[in-house]
Amino acid sequence: MTEADILKALSNVQEPDLGKDLVSLNMIQDLSIDGNKVAFTIVLTTPACPMKDLMKNASENAIKLLVNKEAIVQVNFTSKTTTARKDDQAVLSKVKNIIAVVSGKGGVGKSTVSANLALALAAGGAKVGLMDADIYGPSVPIMFGVRGQRPLMKDENGKGIILPLEKYGISLMSIGLLVDEKDAVVWRGPMASSAIRQFITDVDWGELDYLVIDMPPGTGDIHLTIMQTVPVTGVVIVSTPQNVALADAKKAIAMFGQAKINVPIIGLVENMAYFTPAELPENKYYLFGKEGGKKLASEYDLPFLGQIPLIQSIREGGDEGVPAMVGNDVLTKEAFTKVVSLAVRQIAVRNADLPKTQTITVEQDA
Repeated sequence: MTEADILKALSNVQEPDLGKDLVSLNMIQDLSIDGNKVAFTIVLTTPACPMKDLMKNASENAIKLLVNKEAIVQVNFTSKTTTARKDDQAVLSKVKNIIAVVSGKGGVGKSTVSANLALALAAGGAKVGLMDADIYGPSVPIMFGVRGQRPLMKDENGKGIILPLEKYGISLMSIGLLVDEKDAVVWRGPMASSAIRQFITDVDWGELDYLVIDMPPGTGDIHLTIMQTVPVTGVVIVSTPQNVALADAKKAIAMFGQAKINVPIIGLVENMAYFTPAELPENKYYLFGKEGGKKLASEYDLPFLGQIPLIQSIREGGDEGVPAMVGNDVLTKEAFTKVVSLAVRQIAVRNADLPKTQTITVEQDA
């Protein structure tokens, strides 16, 4: 067995999402051969890659079939999260992917999905931050059990920089960490947009594979501010299957599809898809309609990331500061893990196939 033989065999193994072989994608490292023993490392496109077992089995089979049926193959994994950012982008330069979670209307569980999306990414080994951009209705402090806590500050070249809180292995920032939760944030659009820019430029997010941004509901100033300030990798749209929610979700889809904005949609999540009682985990009751989100994704030719059930433990965990991904409900964890596995695949495909991310320029009407 030679190195050339092994690489030739591995050139028949494809990365499932990118549609190219592991060798041409430079995903094979540290190849070593000792008699019948072969060892190498596959560099995954994300720590949360759901396809690594498939690639491992395919690599072992290719070597045994095409090189040596007696080969003892050891496949190791490391990861290098892909990014579509330009090297000269100064804002959040250490953040590889910026994912905005949006909804056409409030009350569809966008913040719940944002929190558990971030936690599921972190559970897969990624470095993750969560920015609560919902200025008027921040939920992160309650959902993560950090109510009343305040972030620390540091001086950096004479400028005050905010250090995000750390909880459950991810970095957190929210307006709810800076103001008393009993006080209403009564700000006009420009002031709210200014606060969001500070969350981006004046917070030390450090090195992240993913920064998840929990956006305000609807389509407005803050959405434009974020996309004008940082290059957003893509958006995840959250809706319930109810027709009222779907009608507003269509507006969000239309916003990001506009030529002057044109931010890729990573996929759509159908939240509260069905009710499953704890005592009857196999039963599904479609309280808000059946598969409305799935049908909407199909109508607009968008990736459908999955369904999140309406389960009491999700609500209880959010209220108690223990999100579903760090709770004990297996069904809920499986649902969010599946959503994330599909999302990271779509992000990897987006980074490979679409142009580099960039900020947008939108002329405001007088």
